[in-house]
Amino acid sequence: MPLHAELHRHLGGAVAPRIFWRFLHRQNHPLATQFPVYEEFEAFLTQPRASLVEFLELHTMVEQVQTLDNLQYFISKLVRGAYVFEGILYLELRYTPYYRTDTAETQSRRIEQMAQIITTIASAASMPDYPVVLKQILCMHSCLPLEVNKAIVELATMQREHVCGVDLAGPDFLYRNRLSELVGLFEVARENGLKTTCHLFETSNGFYPEFLPYLNRIGHGIQVALERPDLLVEIAKRQQCLEVCPTSYLKTGTLPDLTSLRQVFHNCERAGVDIAICTDNPGLHNVRLPFEFENLLSLDIIDFEQLKRCQVAAYRHAFAWPHNEPPDSIVRDIINKQAGTMTGPDEKPKSSCHLQ
Repeated sequence: MPLHAELHRHLGGAVAPRIFWRFLHRQNHPLATQFPVYEEFEAFLTQPRASLVEFLELHTMVEQVQTLDNLQYFISKLVRGAYVFEGILYLELRYTPYYRTDTAETQSRRIEQMAQIITTIASAASMPDYPVVLKQILCMHSCLPLEVNKAIVELATMQREHVCGVDLAGPDFLYRNRLSELVGLFEVARENGLKTTCHLFETSNGFYPEFLPYLNRIGHGIQVALERPDLLVEIAKRQQCLEVCPTSYLKTGTLPDLTSLRQVFHNCERAGVDIAICTDNPGLHNVRLPFEFENLLSLDIIDFEQLKRCQVAAYRHAFAWPHNEPPDSIVRDIINKQAGTMTGPDEKPKSSCHLQ
């Protein structure tokens, strides 16, 4: 039974490598000629990059394929895989809608097309056999002009049925020269009642505490726990949650290994800051959410009690989970009711072991 919540997953990095490769070949896409053998394609996608900027070039490659005409295919495969192989019941899928529009059109026409991207994704994600609760987070982007980013916030405000929040993505070093402009967009989003998250404190270039007063969650945030733990006090007071994506930090060259995440979890727990464990780009990393859990446990980064707290925190900080409790509470209720039926209202469960 699917039980997990995934709060940080990019559409551009969510499709499994083999599905992507097969699509390229079936469509005779130019990229198919570069990778006639699947293993070569997988190795290219999943190899570690030297920096976040280099890693983001992969998203550019994927975005040119995930056009409006092809979104139904990619979303249906994404939802099915999340439900069957990862046990995900609630999924917040984030992307920049402008980058899925027709590049041959004018900027104003592409802005108009963004609404169709949202409804197409929502329609494709509605699969009765794989009932994932999928909500969309629209990403502003540090490479896009103000007019487009402003339109993304406005669109998110109008599309509340499908969109649960806004984010800021792209190379974080580009935030600095546009800081007041970008912070202002988050201020507008909050005034409009939108939930907000932001790629922040992911790398050494991502130290922008100016965003913090306008956020519900922090995308990544590991550097604040490592380098500026003094900020965790205010983060805890605001009840902001960190979206930690372990494998990403290896693939983007942010961390040499995962051992320093032990300090991240320790500092956050001591300060009372929640963490949700996420995948970020499971297709480009060729990992699934349960692997992220298992890997942190195997490396003694966290223990099972910490894992459980993180899993519960994911539902507590979800922007659009429609219930007051996580789904495992339903499972417990079913088991308790079944136990009560088997034993009767006044009987205690009998042990199967009899001591002589």
